Amino acid sequence: MPVESIFHRLEALLPKVQKPIQYVGGELNSTVKDWDDADVRWALMYPDAYEVGLPNQGVAILYEILNELPATLAERTYAVWPDLEALMRAEGVPQFTVDAHRPVRAFDVFGVSFSTELGYTNMLTALDLAGIPMLAVERGDDDPIVLAGGHAAFNPEPIADFLDAAVLGDGEQIAIAITEVVREWKAEGRPGGRDELLMRLAESGGVYVPKFYDVDYHPDGRIKRVAPNRADVPWRVHKHTVMDLDEWPYPKKPLVPLAETVHERFSVEIFRGCTRGCRFCQAGMITRPVRERSITTIGAMVDNGIKESGFNEVGLLSLSSADHSEIADVAKGLADRYEGTNTSLSLPSTRVDAFNIDLANEFSRNGRRSGLTFAPEGGSERMRKVINKMVTEEDLIRTVTTAYSQGWRQVKLYFMCGLPTETDEDVLGIADLAKKVIKAGREITGSRDIRCTVSIGGFVPKPHTPFQWAGQADHETVDRRLKALRDSLRGDKEFGRAIGYRYHDGKPSIVEGLLSRGDRRVGAVIRAVWEDGGRFDGWSEHFSYQRWMAAAEKAGVDVDWYTTREREENEVLPWDHLDAGLDREWLWQDWQEAVSGGEVEDCRWTPCYDCGVCPTMGTEIQVGPTGRKLLPLTVV
Repeated sequence: MPVESIFHRLEALLPKVQKPIQYVGGELNSTVKDWDDADVRWALMYPDAYEVGLPNQGVAILYEILNELPATLAERTYAVWPDLEALMRAEGVPQFTVDAHRPVRAFDVFGVSFSTELGYTNMLTALDLAGIPMLAVERGDDDPIVLAGGHAAFNPEPIADFLDAAVLGDGEQIAIAITEVVREWKAEGRPGGRDELLMRLAESGGVYVPKFYDVDYHPDGRIKRVAPNRADVPWRVHKHTVMDLDEWPYPKKPLVPLAETVHERFSVEIFRGCTRGCRFCQAGMITRPVRERSITTIGAMVDNGIKESGFNEVGLLSLSSADHSEIADVAKGLADRYEGTNTSLSLPSTRVDAFNIDLANEFSRNGRRSGLTFAPEGGSERMRKVINKMVTEEDLIRTVTTAYSQGWRQVKLYFMCGLPTETDEDVLGIADLAKKVIKAGREITGSRDIRCTVSIGGFVPKPHTPFQWAGQADHETVDRRLKALRDSLRGDKEFGRAIGYRYHDGKPSIVEGLLSRGDRRVGAVIRAVWEDGGRFDGWSEHFSYQRWMAAAEKAGVDVDWYTTREREENEVLPWDHLDAGLDREWLWQDWQEAVSGGEVEDCRWTPCYDCGVCPTMGTEIQVGPTGRKLLPLTVV
């Protein structure tokens, strides 16, 4: 039986809410398929507002791949703003997809992609609006499988009570595999019900089903062990790695939003993974090894994406895009092709020590000199050794002064506060560095018309990194250091007006820390926050630290125990049964190296340092050069 659109019920509510355009669908390259022609149906969610969720590459790629499969349908849903939520509750309108406005509960799989843990409360809102029981144990055979993915899924334990399953790593291949398992189970008449379907997913070792694992605790609250409670369930669940990105040139038909979004551009992921070894960086650790797209595939994807979307900006994405082995040829080839057109190129992620002015000039050949962003992360050289971000003060000064000399007038520097072993002096070193940047820029240009913006984020220790054992800095310490830094910058009559200062206070970082390294007991806190009105916690205007602390107290959860406490080497961590490929002993040794200031080289260009990923995952680093040129070579 076809599932009808609920748009006629939704439409009456739209004149009463802000930005109603975000709920109507119909974007260029969106897909609406016949319900009855599909055997397996996915509802894909990015748990944030449309303007944040639509540009998300992970959801966009899965949306295309699944809709290309025969007898498979995929639609998208996003978090609704509180104004529409209230009206939907009053009128009985369920959580809906934007493609065909079908109720989310009617789908087979409800897949939620988490880039950040602060989207957890939005998932609960969606479940409740959809009429899907919030707790996985209360769901029946007619409810969709609630499946988590994305970076936060590498520790899904805080939301384990709400999930049926989670997937670690790249989603392209496992999404297809899950689809076939669901299809086969349905074709057989749903034998064994929901439990049988989850068991089929879990047996492979590629899908984590929390209900099939029991957690035992020591009297002091530490985890004693996490063990399967079914005979055919593996002890460890492994991440998925796509090894040939050229075989997956998605998105082929990028979605073009109707409402304004945070990124108005077509994005091409030029490589996946990073082996720079920054100890704070979860993304770099969990996406190993490095796998480059070939220069010819990049060229073809850019050409196709512009034609299919009409975007006039192309972003070449990765964790450190200037590290692509053929980035110079990519930049020149694309700049040649689009010279004289309104198509501009951007390289959003650039390391100081990978940047060169020739590269920057190629990417700005069409006249854009908007600004450059670099991330030294630590304010002192000692601090940068601790985090293995080997950028010297001389490197930074040389790079930014070269940029100023070539016509750039705005440079943004990103740092973190609250890093392990950090002192007040390390943070105040950020001010000294910014002042030296301005001074050097004025000297090289002979002009005072240059600016530097300092942006500070709070450090949060993440699972599967060397800092997973570290104690997090309390928010009082972070806020005190940020205030001292602000005073140092604003109080300088010579350079203060040329330096912008943006920062986030330490309280949201504590909540993120609770969620990032929490275990199943933290789920009660998340639910209590949601019941108290918690929504859109990643937005400063909606976030309430007091709400989170009150919920933790209500649930009997000691926030400091999860955040500021340093872990011992042999403590069982909530995510130890989830395998990102990284050797635990290597991570611990690197944590010890961090404390002593030891450095780790990038294994792309140096001998292997035994992090464990390649042998464990059966993968290998894939980098060029290929020796090929960007095709086609014709100028647009």
